[in-house]
Parts: sequence; structure tokens; C-alpha cells
Amino acid sequence: MAGGLYSSSLRPSPMASSSSSHTSFASKLLLLLTLLPLTLAAFAFVLQWRGGGVDDDPVSRWSPEASHKFPGMDNTSPPLATVARSDCVLLPDTSSPSFPYYRDWKYSFESDLKPKICITTSTSAGLEQILPWMFYHKVIGVTTFFLFVEGKAASPSVSKVLESIPGVKVVYRTRELEEQQAKSRIWNETWLSSFFYKPCNYELFVKQSLNMEMAIVMARDSGVDWIIHLDTDELMHPAGGREYSLRQLLHDVPENVDMVVFPNYESSVERDDIKEPFTEVSMFKKNYDHLPKDTYFGMYKESTRGNPNYFLTYGNGKSAARIQDHLRPNGAHRWHNYRKSPNEIKLEEAAVLHYTYAKFSDLTSRRDRCGCKPTKEDVKRCFMLEFDRSAFIIASTATEEEMLTWYREHVVWTDKTINNKLLKKGILTRIYAPMAIMQGLRESGVFRSVIESAPTTLSRDKFLASIESSNSSRASASQSLPSRKMGRSEVSHATNRRVLESTDSSIHEVAVSPLPPPGMDDELMLMEA
Repeated sequence: MAGGLYSSSLRPSPMASSSSSHTSFASKLLLLLTLLPLTLAAFAFVLQWRGGGVDDDPVSRWSPEASHKFPGMDNTSPPLATVARSDCVLLPDTSSPSFPYYRDWKYSFESDLKPKICITTSTSAGLEQILPWMFYHKVIGVTTFFLFVEGKAASPSVSKVLESIPGVKVVYRTRELEEQQAKSRIWNETWLSSFFYKPCNYELFVKQSLNMEMAIVMARDSGVDWIIHLDTDELMHPAGGREYSLRQLLHDVPENVDMVVFPNYESSVERDDIKEPFTEVSMFKKNYDHLPKDTYFGMYKESTRGNPNYFLTYGNGKSAARIQDHLRPNGAHRWHNYRKSPNEIKLEEAAVLHYTYAKFSDLTSRRDRCGCKPTKEDVKRCFMLEFDRSAFIIASTATEEEMLTWYREHVVWTDKTINNKLLKKGILTRIYAPMAIMQGLRESGVFRSVIESAPTTLSRDKFLASIESSNSSRASASQSLPSRKMGRSEVSHATNRRVLESTDSSIHEVAVSPLPPPGMDDELMLMEA
């Protein structure tokens, strides 16, 4: 009995067992909840101590030590920005650039960067237009620039800056250059002959073609793969590729393609006080080639707003040509070949953004460059496109107030109802990439750096060349380029003629001039085609 009682007193009751089990579980849970935050805190401390170590961290990705670099970034570039260790959001220091791609404004491109692209232009613009235009194209992959300069662009204060930029070759319109171009075989060929001996736009068109011919030789000597002729009021828009890169776009072009045509979009300004079109204009009118025919012709009246054509100026785009034997210009908009018809393709999304008449001052600047009479008959000698003719007459005969009224009616898109309608239909489109890149360039201090880094003085030869260029430019206002050629030696011309006899008949095709987009009179013909 006593043994039974003893045994009974030592056996735990069911209630006591349950209580002990709950106590043990609570202790383990408490221990786990205590250790977990400590472990996470320790892990975070290790990561912070090692500098992050996460591959996708945006700061480490664009740091000088990173293996993936934007084209032209130098390994010795300073860090973009310092990030406070205690910050949760990775934001650059306010005193540093907010755009990570522009730390090395010199863009020391790697030798193995392919394809190598050059842009050639004939310009008289100032630094406020040339620098944003140039560095935008550097960002999207252009390595080389051949600048044929006159006027303001040839002045010492501008040319010294341009010459200091790596990858830029400045060519002045000196007497020597004109004598060299007077010996060009182009003068003895028929494809450009209809533009000879005419003033203003026709003279510019011939001059551009002669400059393009020289640029081809310069591009070959520089190991360039592709060449593009572009004005300084135009930007390449490499849409449709895997990245916003002209280099990548041309890299993906099949090897059997000789020329790539980029349809142009035209700026549609919404104010009459635009000062910097590249950073203030985001609305563009699409090219006919990028629109359904029924949309284009169905909205034609709303799109033109009483102007002579769908676009204010040209509508046949610009092109890039692969550097190869016998390449030649075919006017400012196309390239050709002396031995074959080029195999060309036209891109479905990429375009050239043309900022035409984007500033009110563009009316008078065109007027000041041409000495034609402001009559309907005489302007036909000077301008190829109808809107240019009308604008020249207005700028030459109207008062400032009348000019502004005309500009608002024919150029500025002030009717938001019409704008929204055309945006929905796809006639108008918003494009922000160039604005963002330009703003990033400005914030990074690229333009200031390139100006401050330029030499303060020019060499004697360069100074004399720039002065002679300026004098030649002023003379060109009253004396056209073709007329300066008259009276020169015919010896080299005879030699050129012998060369032409062995070339293909394709050289006789007429140069592609600035052409307007299809009009309503062309609708039936296009539909039948």
C-alpha cells in the first residue's frame, strides 16, 4: 500500500505534462524571435562593411571598376556620386551630376567599338547649337564628326572649342578648299548639274554634296564603317532597337545592305518663344512612311492647317551609307555608288528628328542668308520647297508683328483639341528621349567642361584659316559657289571625263533633292501603286 502510494505520487499528472510542453515551445519561439533580428542585422552589417556586393546595385554598376561601361567611359574617371551609407534610397549627392553617362566628356572611344560611325555636316551655327547636337550623337554611338564650317562656326572663339574635342575634324571653307573642290569630278557629271549656277538653297545643296564627297575620303582614312550627312538642326532617333543606340542599330543591319534610310519627323512647336528646340520641343509629326495611308490622307487637312504640304519642309528623310569602294553622295539626303545601285532598306521605327522653323528667329535667319527678291517668281530660283518660299517673302516684306502672327498661324500648334486628336490618330507623337539626354548632358557640365578645356589661343595657321574662311563666307552671299568655279583650268576636267567613260550609267541618276511628302494629288497614284 505504501509502495503503491509512493509510486502514484511520482507519476506526473496529464495536466502537468501539458503545461511543461507549452513552456518549452514558448521558450524556443522566444529564442528564435530573438536570434532572427540579430542574424539579419549582422548580415546587413557584413554587406555594408563590404560595400554592398550586389551586382544590380546601380552605383556599383556604373562605377569605374565595373566591367560594363558606357562607350567612351575612361577607367580613370572619378566616381559619379557618393551615397550616404545610412540612406535607404540610392540618390547621388546634389553637387554631382545626376546622369551617369557623361563623366568623361572627351569620350575616348575604345578602338574595338564597332561599327564606327561618322556624321558630316556643313554649318555656320554657334556653339549653343553645335555642342548639344554633337554630344547627343556621341551618347548614341557616333565616334567621328567632320564639320565643314563657315560664318559663326568658323570664328576663332567657336572653332578653337570644336577643334579641341576628340573625334572632331574641322574643315574651313578656305580658298584652297574651293580650288580643290573645283577639280571634283562632280562638275562633269549630270546627276547634280541641274543644281549648278543657282543661288541660296541650290548653292547650299551643291556645297553639301562637294563636302560629302570629301568626307567619304576622310571617313575611309579614319577607319569609319558608316557615314551620315546631317544638319545641325536634326537629331538621329534610333528607335526600334534593343537599346537607344545608333551604333547598335547599324550593327544589326545585314552585311549586304549598303544604305539605311531614316524617314524624318518634323518638329511641331507649341509655343512661339522657343529658345532651345532640343530641350523644349517634344511633339513631332510622323513621316508618311510610318503611317497607314488611310490615316495620312484621311487627316491630311487637319495636319497641314492651310500650309502648302503635310510637312513645312522636306519629307524624304536622310540616310546612312556603308563605307565602301566607289561610294559617292547623291545630294544631301542620299548616297550612291559609281559602280552599282546600292541595296537600301528603310527603317520602320527609327527616324531623323528635324527641328525646322522651331524658333521664330528662323524666319529672319533664312532671309538674311539669301539675296533673292521677295517675289513669287524670283524665290523659285532660290528655294526648292514652297513653304520656304512663302516664309522668305513674309520675312522680307512684313513687319515684326505681322511676321509673328503669320508664324503662329502656320507653324505653332496652339489648338490643343486638334493636337490631342492628331496624337490619338498617330499623326503627332511625343518623343522625350532627346530632351532627357540633353538635360543630362547639361546637368553633367559637359558643355561647360569642353569650353573651359579649349585652348585660349589659336595657332597662327588656324587663325589665318578661320579669318579667310569668314571672308569667303561673307563673299558667298553675293557670289555663288558654281560661279567661282568658272574660268578655272580644264586640264583636270578632261582627266575626269576619261574616268567617267568607264563608269556605270547609274551616275547619271538625278540627285535626290529635298522632296515634300505626298500631297492629296498623289493619293490616287499611291493607291493604285
